[in-house]
Amino acid sequence: MEAKKASQSITIMTELVLPNDTNVFGNLMGGRLMYWMDIAAALSAQKHCNAPVVTASVDNISFENPIKLGNVVHIEAKVTRAFTSSMEIHMKVWGEDLTQQYKYKSNEAYYTFVALDPNRKPRVVPQLVTETEEEKKLFDGALRRRQLRLILGGKMKPDDAAELKALFVKD
Repeated sequence: MEAKKASQSITIMTELVLPNDTNVFGNLMGGRLMYWMDIAAALSAQKHCNAPVVTASVDNISFENPIKLGNVVHIEAKVTRAFTSSMEIHMKVWGEDLTQQYKYKSNEAYYTFVALDPNRKPRVVPQLVTETEEEKKLFDGALRRRQLRLILGGKMKPDDAAELKALFVKD
């Protein structure tokens, strides 16, 4: 299986915030944004592995700035690392006020997806090739983020998380 470049998985999704997308304060509802982010991340993962995927986990999503009714939402998703059957996807989200002509950061997050074979079982995915410094930084951090996810999910013991432990314990 041939490795793929991170840039091949870039997915950019744009949505307009309409009245049914907002809460009583006129802000985009967090759940609606997470729904759109899940779609963008799934498309990015599918571009990487050319197979159906399912969401395995969603990391912390901090809402830095609300996106208002009538503003545009831009979601950029890209694979940051491929493991055996799973892929970590990094997303950046911006709001854009077209009337005032300015963009602002809303949030960012990491989602994890698992590729499935025709029997809906996990399948091997291509490895990831990084090209830019940012891609290399995200790639390097992905193993630590993965270990943290596995510990929090009860699938790994903290003592087994060598990469994560190295950040806190000096030999």
